[in-house]
Amino acid sequence: MQVILLDKVVNLGDLGEIVKVKDGYARNFLIPTGRARRATEAAKAEFEARRAELEKQAAEKLASAQGVGEKLNGQTVKLTQKAGVDGRLFGSVTNNDIADELKKMGFDVHKSQVRLPSGPIKTVGDTTVQVSLHTDVDAEITVAVYGETA
Repeated sequence: MQVILLDKVVNLGDLGEIVKVKDGYARNFLIPTGRARRATEAAKAEFEARRAELEKQAAEKLASAQGVGEKLNGQTVKLTQKAGVDGRLFGSVTNNDIADELKKMGFDVHKSQVRLPSGPIKTVGDTTVQVSLHTDVDAEITVAVYGETA
């Protein structure tokens, strides 16, 4: 299926590009989330009429994400979990835990934006984690996990 991208999509294309994708990807993800529209002649004409407005919205989103990224870059998130004497956690620290802590710190971050490079954190110590605020904006934070003996 051919679709017009209404937003920048990672590994697919930029705003305004007409790309061919699998039908299920378009029907189940791109179109319902508002990132794309079927590439019919009417849709192409409507997109060209709204192009300036959509580009302005995309630039505003990017600028706000860059502002938040500058504030977030270098922050340290401190979490306490139950741990054994050898430093292994009884549970794990997930992207949901990190997103919740960032919300408490005043940053509006969704759990899907937190990227854990090697899965959930299972040991005590400091770990560097990326937060993807926009397709072009990534911030690095440090997650400090402290052990609490049971």
